[in-house]
Amino acid sequence: METLKHYDSLTTTLQHRRERLAQLIDFPVILWSGLRSSRNYPDNVFPFRASSHFLYFAGLPLENAAICLNQGKLELFMDEDSPASALWHGEMPKREEIAQTIGADAAFTLSELPSRAKGAATVAVQNATTCLQQAQILDRPVAPADVCTGIDQELVKAIASLRLCHDTGALSMLRQAAVVTVEAHKAGMKATPTAKVEAAVRGAMEGVIIAHNMTCAYSSIVTVHGEVLHNEQYHHPLQPGDLLLADVGAETVAGWAADITRTWPVTGKFSTTQRDLYDVVLAAHDACIDKIRPGIEYRDLHLLAASVIAQGLVDLGILRGQVSDLVEMDAHALFFPHGVGHLLGLDVHDMEDFGDLAGYEEGRVRSDRFGLSYLRLNRPLKAGMLVTIEPGFYQVPAILNDPSLRSKYQEVVDWERLTQFADVRGIRIEDDVLVTEEGSDVLTAALPTDADTVEQLVMTVA
Repeated sequence: METLKHYDSLTTTLQHRRERLAQLIDFPVILWSGLRSSRNYPDNVFPFRASSHFLYFAGLPLENAAICLNQGKLELFMDEDSPASALWHGEMPKREEIAQTIGADAAFTLSELPSRAKGAATVAVQNATTCLQQAQILDRPVAPADVCTGIDQELVKAIASLRLCHDTGALSMLRQAAVVTVEAHKAGMKATPTAKVEAAVRGAMEGVIIAHNMTCAYSSIVTVHGEVLHNEQYHHPLQPGDLLLADVGAETVAGWAADITRTWPVTGKFSTTQRDLYDVVLAAHDACIDKIRPGIEYRDLHLLAASVIAQGLVDLGILRGQVSDLVEMDAHALFFPHGVGHLLGLDVHDMEDFGDLAGYEEGRVRSDRFGLSYLRLNRPLKAGMLVTIEPGFYQVPAILNDPSLRSKYQEVVDWERLTQFADVRGIRIEDDVLVTEEGSDVLTAALPTDADTVEQLVMTVA
């Protein structure tokens, strides 16, 4: 474990979070950190990632630990490592030392946890073994956070209200993740001219993240097949004329994430058609960021991106008609099928284990419209929120060749004109934007988005 002194400055922040939670609920809360999962045999395990809700109030990525929160007080429950474990893992901090670091009022063994279980609420941990432990200790079923009821649901709502807007401690970590992620993307661009396959660029990017003692916040997307939105294959060769889409983000030791996407030509020079569509996506990206401020509806930002993209495609002769009509009939979604972004924090899609409870204002539900059904965030923005803005253009065969969609949009798409843009599979441009009292602060602004500078970065061979 990283030296505990690294977290000393967070003690006050953690206490403040617990006190704020106590103002929202009047029952005890037990949160578990979770366990490692084995890959193929017990001692060969996947990297451990503590539950985000545990991390928010405890601050340390402790494995197989729990905290009890009650009226602003914190009790830590964890067992000491056995003496034999030091042979394999080294000496670990003692329970009392950890408790002091996170500002706990007391520390106990896990065997003492059931004594605090009566009437306690919790959030289900993704790890199945831990979730079973939760049910056993609480002596009741523990449902996933997106469908829980009773006091568990009250707790979920309280945590969501706290985590929607980031405090100073969180923002410090989020800025660190953003800085490292920017460096990683620059390294990827510089590595591209000499790379043979996508994996080489991925390696250059993730190497920067690892070198800063961070991990990837999610499975990296580094692909010439940008039309596959969450592509996790890296074996494709980089060939002249290809665009490389890289969606890569760092995560700090304490779990705070960044999320950046850039798209660049593997040769360092956009073709005319690639540049035209890149500029359309960039115009949507810039227009949305320019509008961000408290009170703005995130749904309106999505529709703004849709309108800018639709206008750009009309100007290029790909779509026909009035922009307002095209957006109303979701014609833009043929090429921009996902939402314009999401919340960002401890989770790269922050609190999405809560379903739409965090992302959607109370009383709102997902639309069934083709152009709105994937919108992950639908609430007015507040100062302290961190959101991504990530419009895109994609030529997805499963969408463009769908008979029903082809028929519905036959008259508004110039399909022959579209074939002239065959060298564009996918383009996405994504930044992390903090909502401030005055407007916005782009935490990832140090990574250029304009096409000329992107080309220059790619041609600056490492």
